[in-house]
Amino acid sequence: MDKLTTNELNEIRNSVDIVEVISEYVPLISSGRNYLGVCPFHDDKHPSMSVSKEKQIYTCFSCGATGNVFQFLMDYNSISFTEAVKMVANRAGIDVNLNITEKKDNNKELYDAYEIASKLYQNNINTSEGKEAKEYLKKRLIDDKIIKEFEIGLSLNKRDLLLNLLKKKNFNNQTLVDSGLIMSSDSGMYDTYINRIMFPLYDTFGRIVGFSGRIYNGESLSKYVNTKETKIFKKGELLYNYHRAKNEVRHNNSIIIMEGFMDVIRAFTIGVKNVVASMGTAITKEQAILLKRLSPNIILCFDGDKAGLKATNACILELEKLGVTPKIVRLEDNLDPDEYIQKYGKDRFLAKIDNAMNIMDYRLIEYKNNVNLEDSLEKANYVKKILDDLGKIDDEVLREVTLQKISVDSNLDISFLKKQLDSHKIDEKPIQMVSKKEVNVNKYEYAQKALIYYMLRNHEVINIYNNRKPFLPNEKYRHLVQEIVSYFKINGIINSADLITELGRSNNELVKALGEIESSGFKDEYSLEEINDYINVIMEFNIKNELKRIEEEMKKEPDPIKKAQIAQRMLELKKRGEEK
Repeated sequence: MDKLTTNELNEIRNSVDIVEVISEYVPLISSGRNYLGVCPFHDDKHPSMSVSKEKQIYTCFSCGATGNVFQFLMDYNSISFTEAVKMVANRAGIDVNLNITEKKDNNKELYDAYEIASKLYQNNINTSEGKEAKEYLKKRLIDDKIIKEFEIGLSLNKRDLLLNLLKKKNFNNQTLVDSGLIMSSDSGMYDTYINRIMFPLYDTFGRIVGFSGRIYNGESLSKYVNTKETKIFKKGELLYNYHRAKNEVRHNNSIIIMEGFMDVIRAFTIGVKNVVASMGTAITKEQAILLKRLSPNIILCFDGDKAGLKATNACILELEKLGVTPKIVRLEDNLDPDEYIQKYGKDRFLAKIDNAMNIMDYRLIEYKNNVNLEDSLEKANYVKKILDDLGKIDDEVLREVTLQKISVDSNLDISFLKKQLDSHKIDEKPIQMVSKKEVNVNKYEYAQKALIYYMLRNHEVINIYNNRKPFLPNEKYRHLVQEIVSYFKINGIINSADLITELGRSNNELVKALGEIESSGFKDEYSLEEINDYINVIMEFNIKNELKRIEEEMKKEPDPIKKAQIAQRMLELKKRGEEK
């Protein structure tokens, strides 16, 4: 990115109102001086995100997500800081020259190679040599419009067509091999993809980062060949069609995930566009995060066979780790979505999506499968498994409905089941006694957070900090204070939204730390006595730690004279602690 100064970035940020921007993604309601909305960054059912028009920042009091308008756009759209700045600048009509691939400059040749390859493949399919491939696609009900939309192409039955083109474009051999587009052997270099229908694979920004090549003329070869993993293509970190689905998801307020890109393309042909694919791999943590960022309302529609069932269960577990409870579609006849739509048509498939099962109905069916409810032990295990899962559900109505269904299945009284469910919940969340040591740690943590909170609101507190210079035990808070002091020294003012811009360019961990502090719920008013008390508590912690260290030193010291000197240092430290 062409270097923008802090002042230029702040000017761009100040050109828009964060309330107006966020309200385009999340409905906001006025609440006193701020606005409230359902946080899109965790499984939120009640408004927990506060947006301040005055401070131009947002804070979630549940998950701690915090930032300014740049940070919101970055996290919501899964885009870079540079692209977020460009979005805001474009919205405000500010002309800035930004290169949105600033972090990818070292990989520019790879992106260029894939782009050139894609254009070649697209041209090939529209020649006389592509006629057979086009006929194959049309038999699968993929017409010219879809071919163009998804940039589907063809690698010809020629050994070095792409190789020669890339050589003419002055790509070096190492880049060609690294891209996965060209193979190298003792006999020389040749195209990886020969005589295959080519499906481009995209990153979250819509840039081509690889291909999947499919056979189409019945040859006994691997059905699909995917580009090897490269610097810019990590299969487990991408979702097929993500870049197209982003806007559709906002309109539909839900996202559908399937296994293969042919499933996505087929859904697209019947107007279902809020859909992505895992490209046949088990859902990873990174992919689950991408899904959650788009929408907490996720529908799983994997293949109807046993492998699809396994993928469904694995995806549920990965999403539940992030606090997301998906809905599930299971397709009969062991069909995948592509086959199902072709066999049964649009309306029946849409009915499946509209009536996706909630998680408990899905598990009732799954757990009941192959269970003999006439067998007491099997029945007991079935009920226990359902109650275990039900204890993790917050939805009171869903719990009640599920209990009624279990009661019918098991012939057990519903009041008995409710008692069992309550005991499960107690077992899962045991009461934990807090030790005196833990309380003290909390006290010191509280003092650090409070001090930083008020430093962000008034330069008077920054001056007090600079005069007394307490050493903050928490490393991330210590670094955050250093950034606050440095920012104030340079700019003469303190502004959380502008500080977040500065931090967001290089240290998202400090943005998160600032978020923890902003969401701590401190009152806005403070007294100088309170500020000094917080600093005293922090210094008390440091003195106690130093005393412990010196005590250990004295235990190991055999020399009585040196022991006396250490004891004197301890007395002086204790005296300092009493004088605070």
